Amino acid sequence: MLDILSNRPDLPAEIARRRTFAIISHPDAGKTTLTEKFLLYGGAIQMAGQVRAKGEARRTRSDFMKMEQDRGISVSASAMSFDFKNFRFNLVDTPGHSDFSEDTYRTLTAVDAAVMVIDGAKGVESQTQKLFEVCRLRDLPILTFCNKMDRESRDTFDIIDEIQENLAIDVTPASWPIGVGRDFLGCYDMIRDRLELMDRADRNKVAESIEINGLDDPKLAEHVPAHLLTKLREEVEMARELLPELNPQAVLEGHMTPIWFGSAINSFGVKELMDGIGVYGPEPQPQKATPRQILPEETKVSGFVFKVQANMDPKHRDRVAFVRLASGHFNRGMKLTHVRSKKPMAITNPVLFLASDRELAEEAWAGDIIGIPNHGQLRIGDTLTEGEALKVTGIPSFAPELLQTVRAGDPMKAKHLEKALMQFAEEGAAKVFKPMIGSGFIVGVVGALQFEVLGSRIELEYGLPVRFEASQFTSARWVHGNKVAVDKLVQANKQHMAEDNDGDVVYLTRLQWDIDRIGRDYPDVTLSATKEMMV
Repeated sequence: MLDILSNRPDLPAEIARRRTFAIISHPDAGKTTLTEKFLLYGGAIQMAGQVRAKGEARRTRSDFMKMEQDRGISVSASAMSFDFKNFRFNLVDTPGHSDFSEDTYRTLTAVDAAVMVIDGAKGVESQTQKLFEVCRLRDLPILTFCNKMDRESRDTFDIIDEIQENLAIDVTPASWPIGVGRDFLGCYDMIRDRLELMDRADRNKVAESIEINGLDDPKLAEHVPAHLLTKLREEVEMARELLPELNPQAVLEGHMTPIWFGSAINSFGVKELMDGIGVYGPEPQPQKATPRQILPEETKVSGFVFKVQANMDPKHRDRVAFVRLASGHFNRGMKLTHVRSKKPMAITNPVLFLASDRELAEEAWAGDIIGIPNHGQLRIGDTLTEGEALKVTGIPSFAPELLQTVRAGDPMKAKHLEKALMQFAEEGAAKVFKPMIGSGFIVGVVGALQFEVLGSRIELEYGLPVRFEASQFTSARWVHGNKVAVDKLVQANKQHMAEDNDGDVVYLTRLQWDIDRIGRDYPDVTLSATKEMMV
């Protein structure tokens, strides 16, 4: 990602102050809580809500679906923009639950860096590892936040070792925790030589900072009990000996991650992390595309759709395409060319998101994420430009791992069901296949929880009760090859063939043996488990 050419000009100031990043973690590491506190410090909200709010207490701002609020999990990525100091943060909160990993993979194509949240007691968990590998493939810079230090957590060196070993990345401490669990007092800021003390009484209060002069400063003894102070001095000395020094260039290249310790629910350590994103996070980066890459400083506007969300506002059947601007300075009302259809689109009511609130975006710059309400013209992977036929590449679509047939509870409403399914397919929430033989649809997802979400959304948003039933097929593969070879395969295997919502030919399989047989009998045809989201 970082093809930083030495002769590239500096970015315009407005673009250079943008920081576009995603938050990734295993479920329950505290990602949504951290997002709330970012909004709190950015002055975007006055009081942070809680994921598991009791009664009518404020709910988190980034979980807008009813199901997310009931279950306390995030199931769709949401984007938020806000100012912090002299930076403009564009934050994308991703679903942590592994059943929604495809949404997360696509989101990572639209950001320049990732903040990895780790639970102090559990360390690196399976989903964190998967998401990290995607970041690694894209060479994304990663900043790490070790959360929940106010609960019983593991030894600091153990956590750092585990990250270095499991994720093969250098870790350098930006702060060092003082005590753990009940004894957790705060952190020593290793970059700015400050003592940060946590206030347990008021969760929405910013931590108190005390300037000190090195670890031998007598002022320390006034705030830190003797046994913790001795331990802190020993540990920081060891850390400085054993762990690499913070190298901003290595962070930008994705070889090193600075780690901050804190407790998001107590608003502690978050401000330091945000400062870190401003200082060490990358400016908007060049975007891979064909026939050439797009540079953020180009004056012509271009952007691409990485997510489509239907019915964000249940009162209006709206569909919002989330667009990451790759270059230029966008103004409301501009006409952009929709590259896939070659038609011009006037963007009259683009929106900026602040969780579930949105406001009209009068202007936006490269690095920003805007929402474009539309009626199905925009799909994931679409590129919008000021006329040049560029196509942004690298937005994946994965073969589903679970397939089920779906029927409307009321047979008279089959047509409505088709419309609802097509909406969700274009949103990327599920794959929808229309078998060439027989009626009905087969829905494919990555994780079982997606069927529940889909069923509940079709019922809530379309008033259509549906039922999912087991399918004889277990997986699907996209068919590629010349027309003659593909037609031959289709004619001979009609009972296995279907079309996806783009009209592409799909081979439905029951066993690995089916895939091997096609490979043997039809050497001119390839079956693929991924497809680029481009037309």
